[in-house]
This record gives sequence, structure tokens and C-alpha cells, in this order.
Amino acid sequence: MAADRGFDFLLREGAVAGTTLAGMRATGMTLNNEMVDVTTKDSAGARTLLAAAGIQSLTISASGVFTDAAVEETIRGYAFARSLNIFNLLFPNADTLQASFYISQYGRNGDYNIEEVYDITLESSGALTYA
Repeated sequence: MAADRGFDFLLREGAVAGTTLAGMRATGMTLNNEMVDVTTKDSAGARTLLAAAGIQSLTISASGVFTDAAVEETIRGYAFARSLNIFNLLFPNADTLQASFYISQYGRNGDYNIEEVYDITLESSGALTYA
């Protein structure tokens, strides 16, 4: 199995052909699948889970160098508006994952004599589309 370059794991604002976040250095995702325990006395002492039950959610994190690009202004606007917006992840093998997301955390930091950086966390709302 060949390794993939993290450089090609991108977060984009908008639809699949959307705009890649400017200055991005790191992107991460966590798929959360809530378990539904249906264990009974008939389960012979072993936990039994209900397949495809519970809530599925996706958390995306991204960080990078703040460049004051137009897409960063758009993201900042979404964060302050507390709105739901379409984002997608582009994987190195060209697969995509798209959903509506809420920006749950938006930060910018800058220390004397180094670059200003940003970090954001997005939480999914509704169905995920993986293609």
C-alpha cells in the first residue's frame, strides 16, 4: 500500500470545486459513530451493539498561516454569523467528503517576530456525502 502526501489532504469552502483554505499547513478529520448498546441477559455476557444506529458526526480541524485571502474573510464571516455552510475534504486519492458544517471554533494567533496563524474546528450537520 502506497503512502499519501499530507500536502494533498485539503479542506475546501463550498462545493467540490470550491476554494481551498489559504495558507493551510495541517488538516485533520475524526468520524464519530455513536454506539447503541442492545445487550440483554441473552447476550452471554458479551456486549451487543446495534449496527448502523446512533448518531454519526464528523469533526474537521485545520490550521495554517494567515494570509488575509478572500476565502479566510469568508470563513471568518461564517464563524461570526454562526451559520451552517458547505465544506468538503479532498483526499489524496481524489475522493471527496462533503457536508454542511458549523464552525465551532475559530482562532488567530500571532507572537512577536513570527507569522500570524489561524486554526478552525468544524462540526458536521446532516448527512455526509462520500464520493
